[in-house]
Amino acid sequence: MEIVKTEGIVIGETNYSESSKILRILTKDYGLISVMSKGCRSLKSKLRGVSSKLVYANFQFYYKESGISTLISADVINTLRNIIGNIDRISYASYLLELTEQVYKHSGSIEIYPILISDLLKMNEGFDYEVLTYIYELKLLDYLGIRPNVDQCSICGNPHHIITISTNDGGYICQNCYHGGKIYTKKAIQLIRMFVYVNIDQISKLDLKGETKKEINEFITSYYEEYSGLYLKSRVFLKSLAKINTPIEK
Repeated sequence: MEIVKTEGIVIGETNYSESSKILRILTKDYGLISVMSKGCRSLKSKLRGVSSKLVYANFQFYYKESGISTLISADVINTLRNIIGNIDRISYASYLLELTEQVYKHSGSIEIYPILISDLLKMNEGFDYEVLTYIYELKLLDYLGIRPNVDQCSICGNPHHIITISTNDGGYICQNCYHGGKIYTKKAIQLIRMFVYVNIDQISKLDLKGETKKEINEFITSYYEEYSGLYLKSRVFLKSLAKINTPIEK
C-alpha cells in the first residue's frame, strides 16, 4: 500500500470493533473512499478528534484503491465550529453530507467535492443555511442527470414570457404553453435559475424573504421526489425542524 495525502471531508462514519471506526471520506483527489481509523474511539487516541463527520482536513493514509484504506493522520483545515456549534446548521450540513454520498454513488463525479466544500464554508461564515441548501440541491441535480430547464420553456423552447416553473414539465413554462398548475412568483423563478448557475465562492449576500424561500423549497422538494429516486432520512428530520422553527401566527 502506498502512503498518500489529500484534502477531504468526512461525510459518514461507522463504528468498527470496540475501539475503531470506518470513515467515509470524500476527497479532492480520490473521490469517496472508506478509511479505517484504528483505535480512534479510545480517549487517548491521536485520531479521536479527526474521526467524525464534518472533519475537513488534509488526510494521510495507507491507500487501497479497492478496499479499506488506513488512516495515519489528519491536519484540520477548518474546524467548521460555527456549524458544529449550532443545531440548525449542523442538521442542514448533515443533510448535505447524506445527499452528497447518495449523489456521488450515482454519478461517481469528483466535481461534487469543491461544491460541497464551498457551500459548507459559506454556511460556517454565517450565510443563510436554508438558502445554501437550496443552492446545493439545485447544483447536484446536474450530477443526477435531471437538472430542470431554466433557460427556456420546457415545452416549446421559447426563452421569453416565462410565467412559472413546473415539476411535471421539467422546468420553465411560458405563457403560451401554460396548462394549469402552480404559478410561482417571478422572484422565485428568477432565483431558482440564479442558484443553478451561481458561483458559491462569490456569494456576498443572501437575503431572502420567508415566502420566497418557502416557494423555492416547495419546488425543489417536489422535483427531487418526482425524479431523483432518493430517500434521505436527514431530509425528513429537516421537515420536522422547519415546523418547530416556524413562528406561530397570532
